[in-house]
Amino acid sequence: MKEVMAIVRMNKINQTKRALSEAGISSMHAKDCLGRGKGLVDFNVLHGAEQGYEEAISQLGSTQRLIPKRMISVVVPNKLVKKVVETVISVNQTGKSGDGKIFVMPVMDSIRIRTGESGDETLDEA
Repeated sequence: MKEVMAIVRMNKINQTKRALSEAGISSMHAKDCLGRGKGLVDFNVLHGAEQGYEEAISQLGSTQRLIPKRMISVVVPNKLVKKVVETVISVNQTGKSGDGKIFVMPVMDSIRIRTGESGDETLDEA
């Protein structure tokens, strides 16, 4: 089983939830988060700040604003990873900077607290 974590635009969360549900993926978690991608970073300023230059450090605070995003987490059996990733991309891809990012990570086990079931039995089977 795998966890698919997606960072998406705030205004795309409802469309993403609906698309995942229509794809048979009903279980998910979402939370607000802040972040930025490399497109908003001036690497010359960042390098100067790393070297301790006061001018560069002062510029970091004012120009490198964190953008509100939504983080979605879905744990699915291995066979559904591709479906989840394709669904998230289909809804969120605009071709513009800030569309988001998807991470796929291994999950060792899943246990349903109510029944004690474990493994893929606790996940969506779409």
